[in-house]
Amino acid sequence: MTRFLITSALPYINGVKHLGNLVGSMLPADVYARFRRAKGDDTLFICATDEHGTPAELAALEAGQDVAIYCLEQHTIQADIGARFDLSWDFFGRSSSQQNRELTQHFARALWKHGHLEVRATKQVYSHVEKRFLPDRYVIGTCPYCGYDRARGDQCENCTRVLDPTDLIDPRSAVSGSSEIEIRDSAHLFLKQSEFVEQLRVWISSHANDWPNLVLSIARKWLDEGLRDRGITRDLEWGVPVPDDIGDGQLKGKVFYVWFDAPIEYIGATKEWSDARGKSDSEWQRWWRPASPEDVTYFEFMAKDNVPFHTVGFPVTILGSGENWKLVDRVKGFNWLTYYGGKFSTSQKRGVFMDTALELLPTDYWRWYLMANAPENADSSFTWEHFAAVVNKDLADVLGNFVNRVTKFCAARFDGKVPGEGSYGTKETALIAELDRRIAQYEEHLEQVEFRKALAELRAIWVAGNEYLTRAAPWIAIKTDRAKAAVGVRMGLNLVHLFGHLSWPVIPSAARVIHNAIMEAPDIIPWAAGPMARFLDQLGAGQAIRVPDVLFAKITDEQVAEWQARFGGEEAS
Repeated sequence: MTRFLITSALPYINGVKHLGNLVGSMLPADVYARFRRAKGDDTLFICATDEHGTPAELAALEAGQDVAIYCLEQHTIQADIGARFDLSWDFFGRSSSQQNRELTQHFARALWKHGHLEVRATKQVYSHVEKRFLPDRYVIGTCPYCGYDRARGDQCENCTRVLDPTDLIDPRSAVSGSSEIEIRDSAHLFLKQSEFVEQLRVWISSHANDWPNLVLSIARKWLDEGLRDRGITRDLEWGVPVPDDIGDGQLKGKVFYVWFDAPIEYIGATKEWSDARGKSDSEWQRWWRPASPEDVTYFEFMAKDNVPFHTVGFPVTILGSGENWKLVDRVKGFNWLTYYGGKFSTSQKRGVFMDTALELLPTDYWRWYLMANAPENADSSFTWEHFAAVVNKDLADVLGNFVNRVTKFCAARFDGKVPGEGSYGTKETALIAELDRRIAQYEEHLEQVEFRKALAELRAIWVAGNEYLTRAAPWIAIKTDRAKAAVGVRMGLNLVHLFGHLSWPVIPSAARVIHNAIMEAPDIIPWAAGPMARFLDQLGAGQAIRVPDVLFAKITDEQVAEWQARFGGEEAS
């Protein structure tokens, strides 16, 4: 049986993540992981906090804490919020773990052994005010490509171009704001990416049919523009130390660049998971060093700014090691979710953040909206007006209303038990045929990780159930033909059961409530295996059902106005 390894881009340690971070990696990875588990597949969903690098040092400095203590506290906060969002990680690790430290040094030694690393004297920014070299993110300035005036020294947040601090126009310290800086020589370790261009091009082309255009275009753009060798060490204290046996003694006191060790943490977190369960190394290695590459299908989920590091940087590390490590099979990249057309921003505290979102509404409101409007083919804009309209229509009016109508009517007119009178007729046969077609399409969209299409199909399934119930009208039939009303109610209750199964990957808490209205839900609600004629006749006559509380309360105009006042509306962009 094929195993499915799923990773989402590691959330950075400095602060609670916003909704754009959530929908750009962690949430779609969770929906897909739940889908695979529902299908009965052997699935491992791994994530971790990305803890090294300059932003962690800066954030700890601002908080007045030791950086290690700061990272530990923030990891606990992020793990808790993720759990409250029903993110079903098998393990949520830390890139500062001992496992990742050892693996990062292992890969570096392998690359050094094969001649893919080289020590070079580099021009680094030295600040006279701080009296130290400034790592990439400590330097800000104007991007030479797009003119953005707050580009960082490692990457422009606006155009996503990877930079070096020396590329910036009018550079200055991100700490003091001082422009009293100069360029000095510093020895650093370089990964010779330029040697892998043709190998990468062949590998990327082999995925032309299963990677989205967004991912392919970014990866190929990097190669077409000329892939440069990349410095993978920094003048920092917080990070994975460069071993003494690399660099001929020239790299003492250096640490690996965060973008070198962070992707390795996918492997590191898997070993953390295995170690935490008291398993041998074979447990995590069967995912990352399988006997055959086909034994594991590996999916990565990320926002578009992370695509270069996962389609070029990390693959070079894997390929250059000369060892049998698993390369990614499917890369799902996302565009931006914006807030009223402007960027969500952790550093500028603009937009809705995960902890605040859960103070306002339960998890499934957010999960449904974000996945139904996932920024797959273009940027998506979050507005409170649109959020309320989608939640009210899809969740309250379509799904919630159906479940409550059927179960309440059954309780009122059939003593809260599945009625057994009557037989399915043409209306039911037509519905079953439609559901067979729609569920197959829903499943195919999830297989292809096309989430907007998948959720549109799921909503259409709910709508089909509502339309059937309107045609069957058991509340009218009960007056003259109890058997006819019983057929409508029995089909309706089977549809409630079906909706609980199909909805679980996306809105797991509500799906469990829906399923429990019919029968106790298992931990993993399995996929609704067809044909539907068989699935939609599972409930035995006389079986007791329960009427759930209102599944989704409508969002009011007053709430929208309150949230716009609190978080900003059009002016926020």
